[in-house]
Amino acid sequence: MTDARRILSLIDLTDLGESCTDDDVKSLCERATTPYGSVAAVCVWPRFVPVAVAQLAGTGVRIATVVNFPTGDEPIDQVVATTRRALDDGADEFDLVLPYRAYLAGDRVRVEAVLDAVRSIVELPRHLKVILETGELASLEQVSDAARVAIVHGADFVKTSTGKSKVSATPEAVRAMLEAIAASGRPVGIKPSGGIRTIADAMTYLHLADDVMGANWATPATFRFGASGLLDAVLEVLDQP
Repeated sequence: MTDARRILSLIDLTDLGESCTDDDVKSLCERATTPYGSVAAVCVWPRFVPVAVAQLAGTGVRIATVVNFPTGDEPIDQVVATTRRALDDGADEFDLVLPYRAYLAGDRVRVEAVLDAVRSIVELPRHLKVILETGELASLEQVSDAARVAIVHGADFVKTSTGKSKVSATPEAVRAMLEAIAASGRPVGIKPSGGIRTIADAMTYLHLADDVMGANWATPATFRFGASGLLDAVLEVLDQP
């Protein structure tokens, strides 16, 4: 029960389905507040930010959206324009896909330019979460290095995955990212995302955070789960008499 309550507060409740509608987003937002507390945020496509803002006004649930998503290949001007519109619409958090194909090709100039361009317009208390797409990186050394690049260029969180690749979050990648955070000396959070559906799945990652960062480190300010089905598992436990 304690684990379920802890997990609830860390969920970014997500709908990034290709067929998502206004009604789907409204239903998602209705699920974001429960008798046991609220999730940390809802994460939706940029075009649905105004719907989520209106639906969740006054609840304290943050509104997250995605940019350069899911390919990481959009032109910088387009990424910046999407970010600006979502800012104007009231988004609190931006999950930005690292240009991971450019990273793999050794094009650090493009990678850094995208990160810097978005960071320059997403100012605190809004959050920039950088998606590394760890399942597409060739090694844990690249996961660590990509995390370091994101952190150096202003990430408030590093996130594993878009959920659109064949491999999403893995414990090995999350440990590498946590170790990069610990070594950075900056207050950076982490967001495991993709394939996390059960309490046991979630606790695997929380135990990793406790091990690397300390028992009291993982809070909504430093740790999120990118998930849609995880809330069902949490409520199944919390609804038990």
